[in-house]
Amino acid sequence: MKVKVYYNLHKQCFSVVSLEKERYGKVIDHVKRISLWDATFKVSDKGRQRVLREQQKNVHAYIVGSWVSPRILKGKIHKATYNPYKYSSFVNTTTLTPVHKADQVYLNERNIHYVK
Repeated sequence: MKVKVYYNLHKQCFSVVSLEKERYGKVIDHVKRISLWDATFKVSDKGRQRVLREQQKNVHAYIVGSWVSPRILKGKIHKATYNPYKYSSFVNTTTLTPVHKADQVYLNERNIHYVK
């Protein structure tokens, strides 16, 4: 199932939004951890600029991918982060290079792990 996932500050978990025809755009679950395959990391520049201007957070960064049952990541595992005050995209925590796509992603409350 294709979904969009973002961190929900109010509920302290991830909101999962369906990108499938019947429930498109609807929040279908709230989870503490989730695995995605064929993922794309997206940041709305307009939303980011609003955060910078108003100094108030809003939902403008998310990851799109295929929601799969929890699996162990296979391959070299990297960590990513996003901070609208420091970066214009998700970045690798070690190299600080932008991260746009990943074969596999595992999100939990503290980390974004991915495999390219």
